[in-house]
Amino acid sequence: MRYLPHTEADRAGMLRKIGVGSIDDLFVDIPADTRLPGFLDLPLMKSEIEVERHLGRIAARNVAAGSVPFFVGAGAYRHHVPASVDHLIQRSEFLTSYTPYQPEVAQGTLQYLFEFQTQVANLTGMEVANASMYDGSTGTAEAVLMAHRVTRRKKAVLSGGLHPQYRGVVETVSHMAEDVVVALPPDPMGTEAILEAIDGETSCVVVQSPSFYGNLIDLAPIAEKAHAVGALLVAVFTEVVALGAIEPPGAQGADIVVGEGQSIGNPLTFGGPYVGLFATRQKFIRQMPGRLCGETVDAEGRRGFVLTLSTREQHIRRDKATSNICTNSGLCCLAFTIHMTLLGETGLRRLAALNHANAVSLAESLSEVPGVTVLNDSFFNEFTIRVKGNAAEVIEALAREGILAGVPVSRLEPNRPDLSDLIVVASTEINTDEDRRAYAAALREVV
Repeated sequence: MRYLPHTEADRAGMLRKIGVGSIDDLFVDIPADTRLPGFLDLPLMKSEIEVERHLGRIAARNVAAGSVPFFVGAGAYRHHVPASVDHLIQRSEFLTSYTPYQPEVAQGTLQYLFEFQTQVANLTGMEVANASMYDGSTGTAEAVLMAHRVTRRKKAVLSGGLHPQYRGVVETVSHMAEDVVVALPPDPMGTEAILEAIDGETSCVVVQSPSFYGNLIDLAPIAEKAHAVGALLVAVFTEVVALGAIEPPGAQGADIVVGEGQSIGNPLTFGGPYVGLFATRQKFIRQMPGRLCGETVDAEGRRGFVLTLSTREQHIRRDKATSNICTNSGLCCLAFTIHMTLLGETGLRRLAALNHANAVSLAESLSEVPGVTVLNDSFFNEFTIRVKGNAAEVIEALAREGILAGVPVSRLEPNRPDLSDLIVVASTEINTDEDRRAYAAALREVV
């Protein structure tokens, strides 16, 4: 049958054909002390139904985000995705090539990428946007590399409000390129003296708003100081819905805007795949990583779409490439484009207003719990609270009560014991009044 293993005769025949005496002879180049002496401690054989049952028992140990009050954010957010999005992404117009190697054949792919770019440019207040990145963190690292190319400098200043995982990706990429990274200490209060860290050797300053801790940052004075010394401002966001409420980074002087688009059209899944958003000024377009799709007309004057810029090394000479990004997260940005189209500007603004209102309501409720302090003076749909005791233990206790209450900062900043009493809390349109009351009541009991 199709899925049964090879017989002993099959194996013997294959070994004779390739000229070896046993399977062990295939591994002689691997040192003997690094080879396993026998089988792994796993069942040798299970039927399909037995495997399904076993995996089902394992999966049942997970708590689904939609099954309990859910207040987890910190870069991945639970929003309502209309059922129409999942239906439309399966239409044949879009299910063309995986990636546009012969781009003009895949007009459906190119059209939605073109519209995606237009939406991202409008959201961020920038002039051009690319056909997406892997995610927000790798997009941030690409933005830093781009700033180095533009300024011909090698020093990046990272705000203490930047998501710790984004910071880690930038540091990893910069280390391999032997670039300089000045990462400011974590900034839960949003009061860091970032202007003092910008000097004449700075290539770019990377600032997240809303920050990892939820604070809204005025980017204009940072942009002014950066431009005065010839540096660029890289504005980062992890919650794209915030752009429906706050002034776009482009209007505040940002030179490169990058962030995570998961909140629009894409569910949480298990942390990916997601879709990175990347936009910049027209004058920097030749240094922008990723693809750029454009609109044109064919020989008969009909509207069509083309791959205008191909900046990765698979398309052009390696020394001319600005990125080795190997995909444009096509399905994820298609879902983003369809959901954003369904929302429109009015819908996005209403969604953003609802997110903010829910977060304000939750913050007010939690601030009334003895032993709990809300740190933020301003926020969108995410804020930071300080609790008495160890925040990670509080989160675990609340989980046992059926409340997924947020992310303890210590999970992402394990080397900072001074932050061990902080929790980042998110409240989106998904949360109900009942959910928020349940959180406050459970927190009151736990704390």
